[in-house]
Amino acid sequence: MSNSLEALKATGTTIVTDTGEFETIAKYKPQDATTNPSLILAATKKAEYAALVDKAIEAVKGSSSDKKELAAKALDYLLVEFGTKILDIVPGRVSTEVDARLSFDKEATIKKAKEIIALYEQRGISKDRILIKIASTWEGIQAAKELEEKYQIHCNLTLLFSFVQAVACAEAKVTLISPFVGRILDWYKKSTGKDYQSHDDPGVVSVKGIFDYYKKYGYKTIVMGASFRNTGEIKELAGCDFLTVSPALLEELYNSTQPVPKKLDSAAAQAKDLEKVSYINDEPQFRHLLNEDQMATEKLSEGIRKFSADAVTLLKELESRF
Repeated sequence: MSNSLEALKATGTTIVTDTGEFETIAKYKPQDATTNPSLILAATKKAEYAALVDKAIEAVKGSSSDKKELAAKALDYLLVEFGTKILDIVPGRVSTEVDARLSFDKEATIKKAKEIIALYEQRGISKDRILIKIASTWEGIQAAKELEEKYQIHCNLTLLFSFVQAVACAEAKVTLISPFVGRILDWYKKSTGKDYQSHDDPGVVSVKGIFDYYKKYGYKTIVMGASFRNTGEIKELAGCDFLTVSPALLEELYNSTQPVPKKLDSAAAQAKDLEKVSYINDEPQFRHLLNEDQMATEKLSEGIRKFSADAVTLLKELESRF
C-alpha cells in the first residue's frame, strides 16, 4: 500500500472526512463527509467561505421582518449550501445536523429534518445522498425511527457514548450511528488519571463491542467511529464499517507507511456469545441504563450543550447581518 490511509481503506473501512472545508475533502478522497455546527462555524470564519454566508443572507432577505427568524432560515440555507458543495466532491453522502437545541423534542426534530431535506431537493439533490444528524437521546432515536420508516429519510445518530444508545438505534433501524471514541477516552483519562494504550482505550473498546453486537445479530445500521484523538485509535478499529476522521489525523495517516492490519471482523463477531437485549420500546429502562452510565450521561449532555452553543453563535452572527 502507498500509505496507511490506503491500507486502512483496504481493510474494508469506508473513510469519511470530519470537516466542512472543501479543499481538505477533495485531498483525501473520502466516500462521505460529516459536518456539524462547530465545523461550519469554524469554516465560516475563513475568508474563502464568505461568499457562502453572503449567499445564505441574500437568499432569505425579505422573507420575514423578524431578524431571529431570518437568521434561522439563513442557517438552514447555509448548512445545505455547505452540504451541496461537499456533494460536488464526495461520491457518497453528507451528514447535515439538526439544531442540537431540538434534541429533546421528537416532533420538532422530525419537522426540521423534513425542512432540511426539502432544501436539498430544491437543489436537485436526492434525499438518498443526505444523512440527517441527530443526537442519540431517547427523543432523537424515536424521531429517527419515524423519519426512516415513514419518510425514508436516512439518519446519522451522533453523540453516542453507550451500548444502550447503540442498541436502541439499531432497533430503530437508523442508517448510521457515530459513537464518539475520543470523547469517551477524554472522560476516562480525567476520571481515572490513567494513560491508556490504543488496545485498551475505553472508546475503542466501546465501539468494538457495538460492532460485534450488530454483526452478531445482523443489524444493518452502519457503525461509524468518530471523534478520534490519535491514529492509534483509528488503527485499532480497522475493519469497522465507517470511520470519520479529522483533517489532521487523515494527514498523519496519509504521510505514514506503517501497515494497518484488520482488527474488526464480521465473521468473528457472529461466533461470539453475546446476549440479545432490547430497549426501543422501553423508555424507562433506556433512561435508567443511560443514567447509570455516568460517562455517557455527562458526555451526551456536554456534547448537546457545545453544539447548541455553536449554533447560537452562528445564529447571532447571521442575525447581525440583517
